[in-house]
Amino acid sequence: MTLGVEQERRRALRQSERTRLDPFVVIGGDASPRDQRDLMERPFFSLSKSPRTKPILYKANDIEVQVFGMPEHGMATIWDADVLIWAASQIVRAENLGLATSRFFRFTPYQLLRGVGRPTGNQQYLLLKAALARLQSTVIATTIRNGEHWRRRQFSWINEWEEMSTRAGRVEGMEFVLPDWFYSSVIDRSLVLTIDPAYFRLTGGIERWLYRVARKHAGRQRHGWVFEFAHLHAKSGSLARVSDFALDIRRIAARQRLPGYRLLVERKGRAELLRILPADPSTVPVNNPVNRLGRSGAKSIGRTGAALSAEQAHPPQLNPRAERQSLTANLESNRESNSSALTHAHESRGASAEFRGPVRNTVGSSPISTTSSAEEESAQDTCDVDRREKSKRSKR
Repeated sequence: MTLGVEQERRRALRQSERTRLDPFVVIGGDASPRDQRDLMERPFFSLSKSPRTKPILYKANDIEVQVFGMPEHGMATIWDADVLIWAASQIVRAENLGLATSRFFRFTPYQLLRGVGRPTGNQQYLLLKAALARLQSTVIATTIRNGEHWRRRQFSWINEWEEMSTRAGRVEGMEFVLPDWFYSSVIDRSLVLTIDPAYFRLTGGIERWLYRVARKHAGRQRHGWVFEFAHLHAKSGSLARVSDFALDIRRIAARQRLPGYRLLVERKGRAELLRILPADPSTVPVNNPVNRLGRSGAKSIGRTGAALSAEQAHPPQLNPRAERQSLTANLESNRESNSSALTHAHESRGASAEFRGPVRNTVGSSPISTTSSAEEESAQDTCDVDRREKSKRSKR
């Protein structure tokens, strides 16, 4: 029996991608958290800790995202995505140091858990293995970056993974292989963004997802970004009803816990809008212990909109202020990211049209810091020039 197992293992190794790839051995030290832009913008993960097998089917213009979870494990969750954020962070850091990288990762569980601010005990190690199982069993099909001769790419978040242990059972390390679709997008620096280390301390699924949306779209633009609630619901892939989803968004806005951003709930006619504005970024280190990787099916965390959800655990603490006019809707950068109603209003009024009308905010409107990196400031200057040129043409 032992001989048969060993023969099977050797056969698997011959078929493994690891035999054709040079290992990327993760070095010590902290890496600034990096996230992949496409994962921040579109629904690739379950937002619930309860096992999800219902597929995510998302389409906007020529972009399609389909995500399928297996019944044995369920779909990969937004907490499992911390593994991919850690991997992207390690790749970027190594390349900044002039080191060679690879899709074939070799690391210790301690390095990964510490990198995403989690405790490093045995329980967390078991939860990490469950996360890796979900990442491997989840199947993604998408047309994003499909290339000249491709219509759709299909892959899993992790092609294969293995733990390395001694004969006594002591785990000495782990290995996994990332899909080429993800690895290629991290190597392309234009598709990677830094994120606040405080992100790992966010506990709610919608809260974590909303931060990634804010970082991707609002960035450090002075006027931020505006979304209709219904459009946010479609982008999230959430199984919750729109009304329950909207309730969670309002409560997140009331609590103001997104690191680096302020949220304003506004109304335009019958449409409810969320304005995301940049604020001072957090400087709290990531190596403080945070809530552990969620156990799939945990009963202490309800579905979105349920009575025990993270967003509903505290009563809303609204701070209504005087009515004011809304700022200009930011609509030119990515039409897919804006609601159809906002886009149509923008097209009918011209590029410099303002989103006018009295609104009531759920939070104060104190001055916002717009500190940004040189790269982002340069990109923002280019956007501002484009907006001025469009404004001039519309006036002509």
